[in-house]
Amino acid sequence: TQIKSRDGKPMDRFVSIYNQEVEYDFPKKINIYDTTLRDGEQTPGVFFSVDEKLEIAHKLDELGVGQIEAGFPRVSENEKLAVKTIANEGLDAGIICLTRTKQEDIDAALDAGVDGITLSAGVHMSSLGLIKDNKRFYDAKIGIIVSSDRALKVFLRSAKRVNRIPDYIVIEGPLAGGHLGFGEDYKEYKLESILEDVKNLLQLEGLQIPIIVAGGIFTGSDATKFIQLGANAVQVATRFVVSKECALPDNVKQKYFKAEKEDIVVNKLSPTGYLMRMLKSSPCMSGTLIPQCELFGYMLSKEGTCQYIEAYKKYLEEKSNEPISDKMCICTHFYNNTCYTCGENAYRLKETTSKNDDGTYKILNAKDIFNDYLYSASE
Repeated sequence: TQIKSRDGKPMDRFVSIYNQEVEYDFPKKINIYDTTLRDGEQTPGVFFSVDEKLEIAHKLDELGVGQIEAGFPRVSENEKLAVKTIANEGLDAGIICLTRTKQEDIDAALDAGVDGITLSAGVHMSSLGLIKDNKRFYDAKIGIIVSSDRALKVFLRSAKRVNRIPDYIVIEGPLAGGHLGFGEDYKEYKLESILEDVKNLLQLEGLQIPIIVAGGIFTGSDATKFIQLGANAVQVATRFVVSKECALPDNVKQKYFKAEKEDIVVNKLSPTGYLMRMLKSSPCMSGTLIPQCELFGYMLSKEGTCQYIEAYKKYLEEKSNEPISDKMCICTHFYNNTCYTCGENAYRLKETTSKNDDGTYKILNAKDIFNDYLYSASE
């Protein structure tokens, strides 16, 4: 298929079936928020060295990516070094870190010299209070991930108490991968409606805060639609999970390619209490792992336990021959990269490439995927 770029010149490269002879009213700039260096390392068998992370960051910067999520500095000294190295590289892209709502996490990110942090996992009623004494409290950009205007309203109330409004908002819709900020009625929600609700709330509060939408932004026309609806940027992940540059093992990339719609499930395996979306071929779907919360300290409650520990105790007490399948040890599976999280549209990945002679799917480089994405259209 041959399509034309915005200036009318023919483009000679691979294109997927989502590229059609259509005309777009593209905005002058589409902002991409990339999570390869952080979320990408939560995939099976993936570990980037400092040099590899730096190389990938430069490639993303060359592509014109607006924000790069560089990593999780609290994980290790090596990770902190990688983030600090990227932050000090003088890239055009903004360097962002995702952090849990723990003071040591947030301080580690800010001390690494990043341009901003994104607060994740839950409603952050006290998050800003944890870091109000940090010397970079007003210097660094601070963002929040929400899935409803109600959650944002709660956060803004607490933000006003410390006189620090967030610099950007990420809205993760019901089609996103990994943890979902919805209940079992998630199918009743639409990202378009949530975006409109958030815009209305900000207008009511008299605030102008950039909005990034995520979850189900599978083609360029999806991105264009949301930008025309008022989003300032889009977050894209699923399309790049199967790129050559992604350090995910090729055999696991083929699992993503081969997945059908029914192979993508939303379950209650996470001990956080949140729903999760993943491939049902994920090794984390069942097992008898000894809880590792004491080692990693990731999900322990104030009582020093979590839902998986309780499930494991029950498994031992009942002396069951059946593996545990109602909860997973999220600490171990995230550490071992054995939880294949994915967006709702992962089953469409096979339609973005072609098959090899041996029946496997061709793995494209990130540049081809990016160019294809820009001009691809959903039906």
